[in-house]
Amino acid sequence: MSKKFFLPESEMCTQWYNAIPDIPGGLEPPRHPGTGQNLDPSELAIIFPEPLIEQEVSTQRWIDIPEEVNDILRLWRPTPLVRATNLERVIGAKARIYYKNEAVSPAGSHKPNSAVAQVYANKQVGIEKLATETGAGQWGSSLALACCVFGVECLVYMVKCSYEQKPFRRSMMQTWKGRAIPSPSDTTAAGRAVLADDPECPGSLGIAISEAVEIAAQNPDTNYALGSVLNHVLLHQTVIGLEARKQFAMAGESLPDVVVGCCGGGSNFAGIATPFLEEKLTGKKDIRFVAVEPAACPTMTRGHFAYDFGDLAGLTPLLKMHTLGSKFVPPGIHAGGLRYHGMAPIVSALIRDGLVEPLALHQNECFEAAVTFAQSEGIIPAPESSHAVRAAIIEARKPENTDKVVLFNLSGHGHFDMLSYDKYFSMQLEDFDLPQQHLDAAAQHLPANTA
Repeated sequence: MSKKFFLPESEMCTQWYNAIPDIPGGLEPPRHPGTGQNLDPSELAIIFPEPLIEQEVSTQRWIDIPEEVNDILRLWRPTPLVRATNLERVIGAKARIYYKNEAVSPAGSHKPNSAVAQVYANKQVGIEKLATETGAGQWGSSLALACCVFGVECLVYMVKCSYEQKPFRRSMMQTWKGRAIPSPSDTTAAGRAVLADDPECPGSLGIAISEAVEIAAQNPDTNYALGSVLNHVLLHQTVIGLEARKQFAMAGESLPDVVVGCCGGGSNFAGIATPFLEEKLTGKKDIRFVAVEPAACPTMTRGHFAYDFGDLAGLTPLLKMHTLGSKFVPPGIHAGGLRYHGMAPIVSALIRDGLVEPLALHQNECFEAAVTFAQSEGIIPAPESSHAVRAAIIEARKPENTDKVVLFNLSGHGHFDMLSYDKYFSMQLEDFDLPQQHLDAAAQHLPANTA
């Protein structure tokens, strides 16, 4: 029995799948942060290049991947689909478990799938510098890699607690000519305002986004690049699920019964899940989609479905999404890439329409699952990916899933996250159950009349 399933390079995806036309309840448009009116796409040009704006608002189901982008993706794609037979045996699984191994990219995660496409689009219109945010450093290192390939300068605002927890991610960025700055910082008005209020602020993705957007908006030669949330980012990640569809045929399997992914901003989950939507929507197969978030940042399970800013300073367009409020600063959990107050509008709409099931997990149970996976399958998962591992184990043990197939996205490896594993082994990780009053306080800052 084969364990790994590799597509040949000749089977590389030539188009991305755009889920927007297939969302039953539709996707509500972004709104202007100042007026609250529907946003004219041209207003995004201050921070995004025209090709990405076109992708962001497109209603075409299939969008061509530029050959220049595929030339770079070919360095590691297609990625393998792997049957987790050893994990199945160790946990006494009733279902068969497969995972898509996105850890094989040069940066060690799924993030370069979009980084390459975004930098290429910016390079095409003459942009010389990109500013961005990063949580755990996966996106920052991926963008630095892509910028290095295309000769574009890269400035990364890295959430301060992750900047301190994951120093070697900073080294990766520097290797690829990127510059990392801990956020909040004194280099932007947004950062200085946060530090004035709380000099010890651990940072958040919302704060880091504010800093990066500010830099991009103020400098004509600089654009902003976002690692998740927006439609075009989710679009780029669909190569994951599109490849997996072909690989299941190679494995002699029908399509999966359960698809699992961790969810911070939603791009890796959408990448593995949305290419399987057709079967669910047409009734060909009742596939379940499980989106997993940390209990310490329960955007989907305890948040509000409302228009909100994507950043703390209110510089970004208002997006209709599940949100805890842009002022929410989550605890400094070790899955830094999942510490975001909002959720991609596409994923939020699919939850609204009953197509995606959100699940919140604590970090200790996720690290326990990650260690079990590492000891059985050999790969040490990133703390973010450990949430998907834990959820896949839960699903595979359910009696009702006997002889079914569970697919999860191993979105990245944890080689630069071993300090987090050290904390787990020494029992220093805290499981956070946020008091409702803490969430209520953050929700008070939601923009008025935007539900």
